[in-house]
Amino acid sequence: MSVYVVGDIQGCFQSLIELLDLIQFRPRTDQLWCVGDLVNRGPDSLLVLRFLLDLPNPPVVVLGNHDLHLLAIYYGQASLQASDTLQAVLEAPDSELLCDWLRQQPLVHLDQHYECTLLHAGLPPQWTSLKAKQYASEVETILRSEQYKNFLAHMYGSTSYQWSEQLTGWKRLRFIVNALTRIRFCTLDGKLNFSHKGPLGSQAEGLYPWFQIPERASAAEKILFGHWAALGEQVIISTNLFALDTGYVWGRQLTAMRLEDQKLFRVKCWVK
Repeated sequence: MSVYVVGDIQGCFQSLIELLDLIQFRPRTDQLWCVGDLVNRGPDSLLVLRFLLDLPNPPVVVLGNHDLHLLAIYYGQASLQASDTLQAVLEAPDSELLCDWLRQQPLVHLDQHYECTLLHAGLPPQWTSLKAKQYASEVETILRSEQYKNFLAHMYGSTSYQWSEQLTGWKRLRFIVNALTRIRFCTLDGKLNFSHKGPLGSQAEGLYPWFQIPERASAAEKILFGHWAALGEQVIISTNLFALDTGYVWGRQLTAMRLEDQKLFRVKCWVK
């Protein structure tokens, strides 16, 4: 069995199939890992969700910010935005099945066999991957409970931008979600910044990519993430840091990495 980690799919079903054909993916023996943002912006979010749900060897999926956005809309806690391409999912006869499946997915996957962590965006400098998994479980528990609509209603809005173990209630859960699904830049003491989304070096003074914070707690850990298309197409950032979002929906490439040997597979965007 081989494991292939694919970057942000964002509703680009035909490109996903093209990538899997290039890989010669074997659905019954190989496994697909997805870094989140399965849906939105691309044209075929419905087909992506159906495909993943029907794989004979269940994929490993972590939730991204666009996936949570879909859930908030579907369950009546947010509205469609002009740029959203989610209408087909919302109107599908199997929408309840698909959104219920999505709601069961984790925010963080820790894999002991491959000694790595899969998540959508990144980690605050104070967190190890194990801590992140523990904090993520707080969100996952409520998202899978009868309180999920209440959580989705409080997922947006006034946000605590800096972690403290003393955070409680919605502020605590909101920080955990934002850190794991939206982080790019932060300050040296871990204050999250969501206003800047550009490439490395374009940020204001005092902001750093989350993975360049000196002595961050997760520095020695192997982490696979997506979310940050502006990083470009250099997937292997270091020996233990892999950025899988290579900006397909922005006209670049959809990328997968075979986990056991770090071989990369790419398909180019067909949109001119």
